Amino acid sequence: MGHKTALYDEHLALKARVVDFGGWDMPVQYSSVLDEHHAVRRAAGMFDVSHMTFLELDGADALPYLQKLLANDVARLKIPGKAIYSAMLREDGGVIDDLIVYAPLPEAPSLWRVVVNCGTHDKDLAWMQAQSAGFAITLNERTDLAMIAVQGPEARAKVAALRPALADLINGLDVFVGACAGEWFISRTGYTGEDGLEILLPNAEAPAFWRELLAAGVLPCGLGARDTLRLEAGMNLYGNDMTEEVSPLVANMAWTIAWDHDFIGKAALEAEKAAGVTSRLVGLILEGKGVLRSHMKVITAEGEGETTSGTFSPTMEKAIGLARIPVGSSDHGEVEIRGKRLPVRIVRPPFVRNGKVLY
Repeated sequence: MGHKTALYDEHLALKARVVDFGGWDMPVQYSSVLDEHHAVRRAAGMFDVSHMTFLELDGADALPYLQKLLANDVARLKIPGKAIYSAMLREDGGVIDDLIVYAPLPEAPSLWRVVVNCGTHDKDLAWMQAQSAGFAITLNERTDLAMIAVQGPEARAKVAALRPALADLINGLDVFVGACAGEWFISRTGYTGEDGLEILLPNAEAPAFWRELLAAGVLPCGLGARDTLRLEAGMNLYGNDMTEEVSPLVANMAWTIAWDHDFIGKAALEAEKAAGVTSRLVGLILEGKGVLRSHMKVITAEGEGETTSGTFSPTMEKAIGLARIPVGSSDHGEVEIRGKRLPVRIVRPPFVRNGKVLY
């Protein structure tokens, strides 16, 4: 038996198919992955993402600590509640995890919020604690909170209609910014390539709010649709598209590196950059019938590579994937599926953004 979120009984009541995910019993789908996927692209869907790890970092040295810990530059966050996406690296440049950090709000000017993956919970916390030596900080995990992600073009309007007192806050949020409303923390973020909100709220309040959303026509969505949506949006999945053996320069994450501050792994990345990065993460579109999965051989003019993620895109009605291939200018290649080589187009992700097909 795995860990259970505050919404576990709601999933059972909706007859969701529950699977183990990073040690948590989580819904993979309720109705169908296609219906749930299309609901997010066309209207609004909701996800239980309470399995994520929510951390609060406080103390006089919180900022310099984060500067050391992360490849991106949190000192650039001048707007209260503004979020930044970053990698947390080993000394050799490998990605320990990817995460989101929220700048402090006026009501708690030294409190930073950090959201990391559930599957890397133990190693992340051990690493973060080990790196805290010499810094005046406290690191607190908030296991008393649930998170509901409401995503899609109608998502914010649906939530605002259910909570009129929060409508001005919700409508005034810029993309990648969060704000507090009592014990709720509401951010305009997500993992789908659509507009929407991620709402942190007390465990005790989560089931009732989930049922309100359900009654308002927001479709419950599972991990299956979450994966097809994030892949269409060209978003990396830890353990597939990036790992401890892969640097952000290879994982299409160079944009998350701020070179003007010192951070763990910087020297290794500078050396890799100077020597010349030999691989890159690209998008693939299968030209024909079939489905792309991870660990398939990719053949290009520059050499062989491998798919890291793959799925059938409900929006594009084509098979798509991400692949790590040799650096070069190829825009076409082949993928090996069951002993046959099938043509693929090599593109730059994302494939879909805000409901629009880009290729």
